[in-house]
Amino acid sequence: MDTTSHHSPVLDRYAAQEAIEAAWDDRTLLDQPDTQTAIEHVIEDLDKGKLRVAEPPTEEGGEWTINEWVKKAVILYFPIRKMETQEVGPFEYHDKMALKSDYATQKVRVVPPAVARYGAYLAPGVILMPSYTNIGAYVGEGTMVDTWATVGSCAQVGKGVHLSGGVGLGGVLEPVQAAPVIIEDGAFIGSRSILVEGCRIGKEAVIGAGVTITGSTKIIDVTGAEPKEYKGYVPPRSVVIPGSITKSFPAGDYQVPCALIIGQRKPSTDLKTSLNDALREHNVSV
Repeated sequence: MDTTSHHSPVLDRYAAQEAIEAAWDDRTLLDQPDTQTAIEHVIEDLDKGKLRVAEPPTEEGGEWTINEWVKKAVILYFPIRKMETQEVGPFEYHDKMALKSDYATQKVRVVPPAVARYGAYLAPGVILMPSYTNIGAYVGEGTMVDTWATVGSCAQVGKGVHLSGGVGLGGVLEPVQAAPVIIEDGAFIGSRSILVEGCRIGKEAVIGAGVTITGSTKIIDVTGAEPKEYKGYVPPRSVVIPGSITKSFPAGDYQVPCALIIGQRKPSTDLKTSLNDALREHNVSV
């Protein structure tokens, strides 16, 4: 599939946003060359990391900013693409979307058969083990996407993150106002963890193996005299394991999943040492 951009490199971002918003309300505009150019411009900027679906806060403790119009561009990109057949050795694929290429120039290591779609940004130093990264995602410098991990559409992954084997980061395209999954710098996500529905993992947090967190999952800090509850958000440097809580239903009381904060990752100038200490001290599986 051809990933070559045909749009003007000087297309104004505000003009692109205006064209995309208009096409979102009137899909007949997708047939217009100017509209297609605007959409392609945005996807290329996503691919190069010049534009993001979500912007990190400018100050400590701030909120992320969701660029809804960029998500709209990703959604509108699908209908303007045509189905094409690709052959790779004995394998055949039939799809609309191009794949990323020229990894050597981008200083990204890609281990076969890892796949990343065009429109996903991979920063220098990223390592993709056999895994999948979808359009609109952002993966920061030095992050490891381990074997059979999936980085869903528009997921935001920071610098120096480790996504262990089989981790699933959910994709969020619609509704456009929904926040994507956000993994902040230095976090460690344990094997087979599932993080979806716009949950946010704070900097340098340690998520143990098999933890499932959605936007509504109760995350309970049990380190103090009284439990402290969060929803869909893990504070920085927290060490988290799977847990369960009792919930009442018409048929009776049953255990439902939650996540438990059982400690804090200790300060260290060597984050790898800090991580290992945290895992050993709290007997956390990864």
